[in-house]
Amino acid sequence: MASESSAIATGEWHPANSSRAVPAILREEGVLLVAVEEGRTLASAVPERIEISPRVGSIPRRVRFPDGSVFETRDNDGVDGYLRVRRGPRSGLLHRLEKFHPRLILMTLAVILLATTIYRFAVPVLVEVAVLVTPPFVPDLIGSGTLASLDRTILKPSDLPEGERQAISEGFSKLAAQSKGGQGAYRLNFRDGGVIGPNAFALPDGSLILTDDLVKLANGDREMILGVLGHEIAHVEGEHSLRQLYRAAGVAALVMLIAGDVGSGVEDILTQGGALLALSYSRAAEAEADRRSVELMRAAGYDPVALARFFAVLEDKLGDHRDASILSSHPGTPQRQQDIRNYAAQSGGRLQAR
Repeated sequence: MASESSAIATGEWHPANSSRAVPAILREEGVLLVAVEEGRTLASAVPERIEISPRVGSIPRRVRFPDGSVFETRDNDGVDGYLRVRRGPRSGLLHRLEKFHPRLILMTLAVILLATTIYRFAVPVLVEVAVLVTPPFVPDLIGSGTLASLDRTILKPSDLPEGERQAISEGFSKLAAQSKGGQGAYRLNFRDGGVIGPNAFALPDGSLILTDDLVKLANGDREMILGVLGHEIAHVEGEHSLRQLYRAAGVAALVMLIAGDVGSGVEDILTQGGALLALSYSRAAEAEADRRSVELMRAAGYDPVALARFFAVLEDKLGDHRDASILSSHPGTPQRQQDIRNYAAQSGGRLQAR
């Protein structure tokens, strides 16, 4: 029997047509390759009649004997060392390709292209399908959970006088009555926004949050406030918040799929909706909501271009003079003012400059 120095690799030997595994050692003994177990020969043959699988990463190598039995080992280096001695310094084509770094670059580019294609074409389609099949209780769950989370972390009770809140609420009820869902589909909530500042936003269940800072910024112009609330009603009508949520969930799922983790991440996004408020609507959704605000305000008997005054105030008091901004929750205020006035004129609205 050959000495230990003739051992090539340790592994398992499988008899022909059997899943039984026997711990074994692959050795070179004279002109033979032999699989042995505690001194007992399990299989042997001349190297020319033995098939050795090429190396592919850390996948176990398979040494197939003429009788159909197989020796399997994870000791790729040991098998490579044996092959180098017998056949020279060469390895399998797949292993050489794996070690070729430009191939990794090509694979990375392919993954980026695939992810971009999915994001650009598949995600929007899946978002629309998800919106169509969403049960009514889901927006209610998301809205209540988000508002509760914000009340615990960012928002505080409103400090506005009761009379001010009552007057705004009455105007809001009149405005909401003109919407597709009617007055009962919406609930106006007053809050001290803290770090959020002058803002208003809508949740998928029809809850609207109006911050004290925005009311103060309006300086008594309640129609301007109602124009902003009409804009937010339009977001609910168009299910923009739900689409935003599903898009974020889809992007997170795509990232986790590429990273190899598709666990509870999507569930976390659905249940922790408060963080999504930092995401902006698309420009198309903002433009649609601006136009719908004009329609709702005119139908309720208010100034249809009141929303344009809100953006004018943002320019004058907050220094927002941007023509466009993808990341802003109120992008491109100068252009949006003009678009609102143009739409009001084209749709027969009452133009009033204040």
